[in-house]
Amino acid sequence: MSRNVHLVIPCYNEERRLPFAEIDALLQREPGLYLTFSDDGSTDGTAARCTELARNHPERVLVHVAPKNGGKGEAVRRGMLAALERWPNANYIGYFDADLATPLTEAFHLLANGASARPTIIMGSRIQLLGSTDIRRSIARHYMGRVFATMVSMQLDVPVYDTQCGAKLIRADRVQELFTEPFLTRWLFDVELLWRCMAITGRVRLGEQVKEVPLTTWHEVRGSKVKLSDGIKVPLALLRVARHYRGRVRS
Repeated sequence: MSRNVHLVIPCYNEERRLPFAEIDALLQREPGLYLTFSDDGSTDGTAARCTELARNHPERVLVHVAPKNGGKGEAVRRGMLAALERWPNANYIGYFDADLATPLTEAFHLLANGASARPTIIMGSRIQLLGSTDIRRSIARHYMGRVFATMVSMQLDVPVYDTQCGAKLIRADRVQELFTEPFLTRWLFDVELLWRCMAITGRVRLGEQVKEVPLTTWHEVRGSKVKLSDGIKVPLALLRVARHYRGRVRS
């Protein structure tokens, strides 16, 4: 399989946080890396800085600018479709969070360790393994994540460790099917993706079509647009998602 990786980076007012010089240097070192910056209606200079990168790497950088802010899920959705249109022969198209808590080079790790059986979704998981991984996460967010993952596993009726890690690869021939329909939620679209995948494969085969791969490196970055207080809204939002998709899933 080709070592090329196509990634979407959803961004909203990230002019000061995205390390453009580092990304430029990485693109020079990694000829197999292709990037789509999906600007979610930023009001700062994010789009202009991304466009500058695209001028430096016209064959491997795409900039998609939304007319207005639609939320992270919509930015990812539009970016995935734009990337597929630009690179229709891609093997996997993924998305990584703009804070780059997951280094972009981890995409090659996910591909190498998750793509052999051609699953529909390869999910990075933030698992601290002694001597193997470097995961730096606040205690509060770690335990919130465990509670959330338990709730999702119970709803899906399948075990899943980390749905919300912002590092995922999607098999390119499934992108159209998984991303054409707008998401119900702005922040729980990762969970919706699993429901959509399960609607395609059935619950029994979901374990064959989704593979979780422990990341080697993930460092929490301050400035997240999701607040701990947003956790109060999660149970109702998950119920809304489950009610919407449950009827589509066969056993």
